[in-house]
This record gives sequence, structure tokens and C-alpha cells, in this order.
Amino acid sequence: MLVLVLNCGSSSLKCQVIDMDKEERIMKGHYDRIGGSRSTLRYNVRGVKKEIEHPARDFEEAIKEILNLLVSSENNVIKDFSEIGAVGHRIVHGGEKFKESVIIDDDVIKTIEECITLAPLHNPAGLAGIKACQKLLPNAKMVAVFDTSFHQTMDEKTFIYNLPYKYYTDYKIRKYGFHGISHRYIARRLSEIVGRYDMKIINCHLGQGASLCAIKNGKSIDTTMGLTPLAGVPMGTRCGDVDPSIIPTVMKLYDIKPDEMLRIMNKESGAWGVSGVSTDFRDIERAAAQGDERSILALESRAYIIAQYIAKFLVTLQGADYIVFTGGVGENGFEERERICNYLEFMNIKLDKEQNKVRGQEKLLSTPDSSIKIYTIPTNEEIMIARDTYELTK
Repeated sequence: MLVLVLNCGSSSLKCQVIDMDKEERIMKGHYDRIGGSRSTLRYNVRGVKKEIEHPARDFEEAIKEILNLLVSSENNVIKDFSEIGAVGHRIVHGGEKFKESVIIDDDVIKTIEECITLAPLHNPAGLAGIKACQKLLPNAKMVAVFDTSFHQTMDEKTFIYNLPYKYYTDYKIRKYGFHGISHRYIARRLSEIVGRYDMKIINCHLGQGASLCAIKNGKSIDTTMGLTPLAGVPMGTRCGDVDPSIIPTVMKLYDIKPDEMLRIMNKESGAWGVSGVSTDFRDIERAAAQGDERSILALESRAYIIAQYIAKFLVTLQGADYIVFTGGVGENGFEERERICNYLEFMNIKLDKEQNKVRGQEKLLSTPDSSIKIYTIPTNEEIMIARDTYELTK
């Protein structure tokens, strides 16, 4: 069966076509600036990379262009659209209702719509992708795979905020957590690597977005993101945890409205806000290596807070067997891994600095005498979405 995996952002679309008989990726694409006049699609078919500029006013036009490329004689991936057996959609927020992936029907769509208040930027994009596929691929079954569902195993004492309880009962204001598809993949993949499932893992998904997850026996016990993906550790452009009083104070000082304040915390903060160099960690690393003080501060502050959360999750799990680094920076940024682990050496958590000098590999990075083993494992959210989609529709 061929499964089309879609990940719709506010103005972008990531996609893959995976042959589930072999778990082989045939095509991978990234559509940028959807809704603009200069939409760009970068894609890779069986190792051949291409880029085209093709305006897409909405997700329907973007998905249609991708499907047309798949049937084109130049790419020859499929003969017609009917060969797509199922579509897996990454949906950011499933609220409390969805504890696992589900086949999409009218009730599922309605519940995703109800969760828009919890994810106003992400869920509308996911719904747009679903509705486009219903029109373009009417015979393909569709599955929703939620970023939040993996964390539905958290205890109430973990997810509740110490605010008036009616906020939770009336509007479900609580910690949900995100990156669940990635955290679930790492828990499963590490189990395959080491041959055991009864273990405690602290998984560090570090990229432009970043979150940590405390995992026990394959289940999420706690995570750093909260009601929204803004909470937790500092990210590329997101601030992470701050004193809540800062927000109304800054709004008054600078005469900023709530929506603008949210935009600043999501788009102009984090490593970019402190360094002033770039939203790309590679640029910030280069500036830090050249002695730029604000870049050094941004990177050290982030590493310090991540290390503090690792220590916190050691309390949560009452010890850990493994610390894993994944995500774009976690997989490739050996400098960041070393920076974080430097803060953990007093607990006898020891990184082998020579073994650590790798990018994008599955590898054990800790010294033989380290109290906790350290791994780097590239994540693969798309294969998790494809597997769930295949299992539910085959």
C-alpha cells in the first residue's frame, strides 16, 4: 500500500509517499509560502532532488500540484491518484479525546474543529489538508495522527495547572504536550536497539521547536511543553517558560496588544531573540565560535535550562536508564549535546566527547562508566504516521 503523509503548517506543507510493503520512502516534499504569489516546492523522488516555483493559493492547490507531480511521466511514481491507498494527517492538537490515532470521519473532524481554541495556528491548517484530500482523493481512507495523544498517559497531578480549577473543567486548560509522534518513535526505536522495553528514558527533541519527555516503559510520564508548544525550554524563536508577570508588564511598557505579544513570544524570542543573529542554530553556533557574546549567551542559557529539565525528569522517573538526543539540532548539533552534558557531569552522566562528534547517526555517546547511557537517534515522525495509517486502514 502507498501511504501519503501530510503535515500542514500555517503556510507550509511537508509530505511523503511511503510504500508500506517495504517501508520505503519514494517521495519527500516541502511546499513553502502557500497562499503567496511565489510558492516554492522542493521535492525528492527516489534520491533525485528538484525545485519548482508554482503558486498555490491554498492547501488544495498545493496538494493537487504534488499529486500531479506524482503521476507525471517525468517522475512516474503512480499512474493515477487511486494508487494512493491511504492518507495520514499530522494533527497538532487532539485535546483529551484522542489517546491514539483514528480513522477520520465527521465526528473526528468536528472534534478537531473544537480544539481550534487550543491550537489556533495549527489545527485549521490540518483541517484544510483533510478537506483538500477528501475532494482530491475521495476513495482514499484517511487517518489523523495527533501530536498530543502520546502524552495522554500523564497523571492529573502532572498535567493540571495551579489556577482556579474551573479553567480546567470549563475549557480544558491543562498541560497537553507536543512532539508526541517523535517521542513515541524514539521510545520504540531505542527499545529495538537495546532489546528491552522496561526502561526509563529522557528524550530531548531539540530543533527549532524543542521539548523533553520523561518516558517509562514506553509511556509519557511528563513533558516540557504545556497547553501550547510555547512552554518549556527555549527554542529557535519561542521563549519557553518565563515569569507570567513579564507578559502584562511588557505589554504595558511597549503598548502591545495580546495577539502581538503572543507573536513576539512565538516568533521573535528564544535563541533568535537573545542572539539577534538568526533563527537558524547553525548561524548562531558559527557566531558563537567567532566570539559573539550574545550568541554564546543564547546557547549557554538554552543548554543550562535543558540540563535543569533533565535533572527535573530524573526526579519524575526516579532515575533514568537513557538520555536520547533527537530532532534537527539534537541529531546534528554535537556542540549543543556537549554543552548540555557538561552541566550533568557532577551526576556521573558522562559524554564521550570523541564519540559525540557525529551528525545524523544512531550512536551510543556516553563513556562506559557513565551512570546513564546517552544516545543520539534521528527521529522519523513520518514513518510513525504512515505505520498508524497503514495499521488502521489495511
